Amino acid sequence: MRSKLFVPGSRPELFSKALAGPADAISIDLEDSVSAGQKAQARDHVTTWLERLQAKPAIPHGKIVIVRVNAAETPYLEADLEACVRPGVHLINLPKPANAEEVREVSARITRLEQRAGLHAPIGLLLNIESPASLRQAADLAGADDRVRGLQLGLADLFEPAGIDRRERAAVEQAMFLTRLAAAEAGVYAYDAAYADIKDTEGFRAEALLARRMGFIGKSCIHPAQISMANECFQPSAQELNFARRVVIAAEAAEAQGQGVCVVDGKMVDAPFVLRARQLLAAHQASEEPRNE
Repeated sequence: MRSKLFVPGSRPELFSKALAGPADAISIDLEDSVSAGQKAQARDHVTTWLERLQAKPAIPHGKIVIVRVNAAETPYLEADLEACVRPGVHLINLPKPANAEEVREVSARITRLEQRAGLHAPIGLLLNIESPASLRQAADLAGADDRVRGLQLGLADLFEPAGIDRRERAAVEQAMFLTRLAAAEAGVYAYDAAYADIKDTEGFRAEALLARRMGFIGKSCIHPAQISMANECFQPSAQELNFARRVVIAAEAAEAQGQGVCVVDGKMVDAPFVLRARQLLAAHQASEEPRNE
């Protein structure tokens, strides 16, 4: 999931267009981009669209489908879940999780709705890290429930209320680092934040490359113009893939000889490097496989 395009739930004319575009995932938003007066209508748009997708099962779209619901503290969550816990949805993006217990409660609600809808494949949770409290509790949130698939940074919500400049690299680096380690502790992925300045392509690219070096798997996009940059920044190069394959082959040969360390291209390679190589190859293989719905 190198790229994920946000689409307002109040703009149904954009849903299919985004689905046909180059982003790896489409994220229909019922939260910030939808005003209180449009919430109910946006839910209806999402439900209708999901039903239409299921009516054409012979046409694989190859996208990861995400719905960002409203926070658990709002009066909207229950209706949001009713609208989007349906076939065709892969992830529910939960903003502003207060604590691990809240995550488990939301997961239990999803389970009940899945059972009612007859869903066999569980819908995952993507949790937003967008407050000082959520950043402090990030590891607990990531490990709160088996349904959690990843943590997603929300730097605007995290920084702006605290008066931290969104472009302050030191702050961005620290938030990324803490989020990535929390995700790693729980064995889930970390996903990078959106970048609001659409015209600042260099800023977007620099932040995306930083996120990739920090071990994030992709970046949120708020405009179609950002998608190609995200795909490029998070796409492993042929050289990286070839090196990873050589690492795995050399490590397997060394293990067969009872050795835990080997040398590849003049570099000492042991267990952490082998694990990283296998993860890279597995992620690349998964991205190449068609997703049929």
